[in-house]
Amino acid sequence: MRKADWSPSQYLKFKDERTRPANDLLSAVPNQNVKFAVDLGCGPGNSTELIAKRYPHAEVLGIDSSADMTAKAKERLPGCEFAVADIDVWQPQRNADLLYANAVMQWLPDHGRLFPRLVGFLSAGGSLAIQMPDNLQEATHVAMREVAADARWSTRVTQADATRSEIGTASFYYQLLRPHCQHVDIWRTTYHHPLQGLDGIIEWFKGSGLRPYLSLLNSDERTDFLDKYTQRLAQSYKPMDDGIVLLPFPRIFIVATW
Repeated sequence: MRKADWSPSQYLKFKDERTRPANDLLSAVPNQNVKFAVDLGCGPGNSTELIAKRYPHAEVLGIDSSADMTAKAKERLPGCEFAVADIDVWQPQRNADLLYANAVMQWLPDHGRLFPRLVGFLSAGGSLAIQMPDNLQEATHVAMREVAADARWSTRVTQADATRSEIGTASFYYQLLRPHCQHVDIWRTTYHHPLQGLDGIIEWFKGSGLRPYLSLLNSDERTDFLDKYTQRLAQSYKPMDDGIVLLPFPRIFIVATW
């Protein structure tokens, strides 16, 4: 599913929580002298802003497949350049010191081809920095697939299961990138995001994982889908006394330096 179908305002409802992994990824990039950086899948510009602040003298370009996202990012950062482009076919006009991809590569297939291709666009000492949600086996996503199998809409929405790529293991990505890079650093972290009850979980994933399913349903069906999804979430997530639910959210990080 392309981000052309995404809502910047929905995505930014949890801006601080979504930006934390982006900041953690950027802090692990070893390059100190970045002159040209590209934010791959820049979204509404929250991650691009982190890059611009860390490297204030660098030229920063953000690309995204959604014109709405890049327009929002341009409003946020008028001093940066933005372009509508698909990462899997995009190539820069010159090599970059940093290619940064926060929470976007999980939507793209064939990492075995794509990641080495991107490394080929790095300048000497440049880094490819990637962060991807690794949560397809979490209860939130198992529940999505279970609800999608309902006979009322299964012939239409089960195709949404294929919009997310299966994430490889750390060993897979290390073996993939090590022949092309001087150093490859990989780690996995589980964040625990405090959200306002089950409704908070639903609002979170309306900005990401639920969108491929909901976009294929009419208004009444979306309501029914979310009702069934809430019932399944209730089996796995119990609000605390103050109504807060901690959402476990595992993510894999890769910093490959050429």
